[in-house]
This record gives sequence, C-alpha cells and structure tokens, in this order.
Amino acid sequence: CGLHAEAFSAAEVLHGPMALVKDGFPALVLAQHDETYAPTLAMAQGLAERGATVLLAGGSASGATTLPTALPTGAGHPVLEPILAVQSFYRMAAGLSVARGYDPDRPPHLNKVTKTV
Repeated sequence: CGLHAEAFSAAEVLHGPMALVKDGFPALVLAQHDETYAPTLAMAQGLAERGATVLLAGGSASGATTLPTALPTGAGHPVLEPILAVQSFYRMAAGLSVARGYDPDRPPHLNKVTKTV
C-alpha cells in the first residue's frame, strides 16, 4: 500500500512510539486472547484518545474500528487465533493499496521472485 509500518508489542508502544501519535495517526492493533488482551485493548483505546485512527482485530475498544476476523474473538486455539486475526490486516492492506492507486500484485520497485546469482 506504499506506507511504512513497524510492529511493536502493546507494552513497547507505551515506552516511546506513543509520543508519535497525533490526530489521524494510523494504527493497526492485533489483540490476542491471552494475558496481553486487556493491556492491548487499553493501549488501543489510549491511541484513539490521542487522536489516532485505530483499526483493531481480535477485540473492541472505545474509539477503535473493529476489523472482521475469520473466527469470533476467543473462538480459536490460542496458538492459531493470531494467525486468523491477522488475515483482516491483509484484506485491509490490499484495499488500501488499491484506494491509493497501487496494484498489490505489482508493487513498484519490487520483484516477487528473487534471483540467486
């Protein structure tokens, strides 16, 4: 989709990246049904309260848009649930790519096949 992205745990966001958040800041959040669930939802709500546009898979939080997932939250095995929830990000990224004028199957300046010489 032509945008830079970085991955952080919910705890890491609170120790630096949260300082970057301002109105309209895009945030994709994946909530897992494990011991990180409640802190992740609280962090997502904190992002939204600071003006971020929060897209949340695997849960719901005040101010966040909930993304559809392959299974209802908490319905899958804890090991598989994050894999199923992340699928909503792929659908969103493909749609965003097209909306921004990109072809997700032909990203600029990239090759889908690597050639070993």
